[in-house]
Amino acid sequence: MDQSLRALLLGAGGANQRAAVAAAAGRLRFKRWCTMSQIKTEDELILFEKEIKEFWTKFKSICGSEHANQTLGLRESCKESIKALSEKWSKKLKEGDLMIDKIQEYRNEILQQNIRTEEKQENLTEINAKIKHEEEQKRDFINRIQELKEELTRKKEIISAKNKATKERLERLNKSKELFEERLGLEIRRIYDEQLQFIFRCIDHKDPDKPFTFTLSINEQGDYEVTSSTPPLDCIAELQLKVRETNNFAAFIANIRKAFTALSYK
Repeated sequence: MDQSLRALLLGAGGANQRAAVAAAAGRLRFKRWCTMSQIKTEDELILFEKEIKEFWTKFKSICGSEHANQTLGLRESCKESIKALSEKWSKKLKEGDLMIDKIQEYRNEILQQNIRTEEKQENLTEINAKIKHEEEQKRDFINRIQELKEELTRKKEIISAKNKATKERLERLNKSKELFEERLGLEIRRIYDEQLQFIFRCIDHKDPDKPFTFTLSINEQGDYEVTSSTPPLDCIAELQLKVRETNNFAAFIANIRKAFTALSYK
């Protein structure tokens, strides 16, 4: 009986093993109960109780040892599983750390690229501003040059008109010169700074050769201007204003001669 029970206990496993052992124990108890009806003496009863105790002692030993072995097996299996999982997740954590470092490296590189891009953008903006400023200066220079050209053209036209007017007046003076020299004893000389000197004679009846002179020029406005008179005439300013208004140069010369003649009788 003991050998068949041990074989049954060792052959079964887990819950099935415990169920088989319980069934075998039940059959044994039933068999012993049937046998007890035939026991006639107290010694046989004591022997039966001893066998029952030995059975339960062996049963507990076998179940406890098997349970301990299973527990140790599960513990080792768990340790191995935990170790494998630890190694697996440790590897994944290292890979994650490497990935994080790589991502951080990429971020730093992108940050540096952004900084360089911003610096280049600032430089480009500054260059564009300089180019724009230079273009504005260029336009200002071109406009200024055009203004100067136009102003120079106007001045040339003014000078040309003045030269033309001066030439016409000189021609009139030359025509008057011959008339005045012939009839009024007038001599006209060209002196410094494009001035004309008018010399009258035959005015003083006491000294016909005595000269009476005045100097005439044309100012920037193109008007006649008396710069000197010998002897001085008080009416010279009035006569100068009148010739500017009338542009009658012959009358102007005649009036100055009259003024010199009147002065000679004083």
